[in-house]
Amino acid sequence: MRGRTPFTVFAVVACLGVGLSAGAQWLHQPMAGAPRTPDGQINMTGPVPMLDGKPDLSGIWQVQAEPRAPGGLFGLGESPNSKYFRNILSDFKPDEQPLTPAGAERLRQHTQPGTFNPYTNCLPDGPIHGDLLPEPFKIIHSRGVIVMLYEVEATFRQIFMDGRKPPVDPSPAWQGYSVGHWDGDTLVIETTGFNDRGWLDARGTPHSTEMRVDERFRRRDYGHLDLTITITDPATFTRPITFSVVEELLPDTDLLEHYCVENEKDDPRMPGRQRQ
Repeated sequence: MRGRTPFTVFAVVACLGVGLSAGAQWLHQPMAGAPRTPDGQINMTGPVPMLDGKPDLSGIWQVQAEPRAPGGLFGLGESPNSKYFRNILSDFKPDEQPLTPAGAERLRQHTQPGTFNPYTNCLPDGPIHGDLLPEPFKIIHSRGVIVMLYEVEATFRQIFMDGRKPPVDPSPAWQGYSVGHWDGDTLVIETTGFNDRGWLDARGTPHSTEMRVDERFRRRDYGHLDLTITITDPATFTRPITFSVVEELLPDTDLLEHYCVENEKDDPRMPGRQRQ
């Protein structure tokens, strides 16, 4: 059972510069219809809710984190997070990373002092970074479209389930364009049409406009989503990159408003950071 992480609460207070009001922000709002243990807590291993014969993915989710360790959020170490959030290629030895020469050069550039960081400068997180952030996102599951609301920067994604095909000549976007279908009880999301301005992780791993992302969500019980992500980007990687994480339900709470540009004071004081 998990509540809101210390980083989430800290980020809201520090970035917004306002006090928390639990009553106004619904931080402790019971989830209607959730299975509960005898002590009143949500039964995280309870049965999967269903919608039209498929698992209902609705809920507030956050990636399962590792113990606090050096090299945390943006290298500052102040928040527990997934190793893939820190480094999307963490399963590979440093000298065996499957980067193309162009991908390796862009990564080298992104790790130089003074490099513009899109995330510390409050630009949007793409879907991979959003899935891996140590902050919550909300899935709203409906019949024709699934919506993901990310607490950070109050951004959103739409996953269209109406049978449409990906756009042929899309205007490049931070979130790309997502279409979904069911493979048994697994939701498969295919996303294309990205710009090349985002980073895939906190260290600065790049991607190109050729990137394709495959996300597979399976709700194994009431409180856990198994997620497998495959990244295919021949301009950046010599092979597809696949890894798996677990998204955990954040029970009896809701999203907060979080805009990092509001009362932001950290970035100008961070060594090596600069604004456009």
